[in-house]
Amino acid sequence: MFEHVALLDLGTPELVLILLIVLVLFGGKKLPELSRSLGTSVRELKSGVNEAKGVKEDFRTQVSQTAASIDHPGQE
Repeated sequence: MFEHVALLDLGTPELVLILLIVLVLFGGKKLPELSRSLGTSVRELKSGVNEAKGVKEDFRTQVSQTAASIDHPGQE
């Protein structure tokens, strides 16, 4: 009844075609620079996600401490 729809369901021929188009558009000299900047962007994104997870955990800890102090005033 439901059809499986994948957003990036790319096979080898599609990837080769995309790489050839990128090569034609940017040229061979720009590809290393482009891949370096892409790698840097991915690293920054991962570190941002990890930082957000840390902030989320800090928030949860503070909420649970506040809830405990409300439930049992005077005991910390």
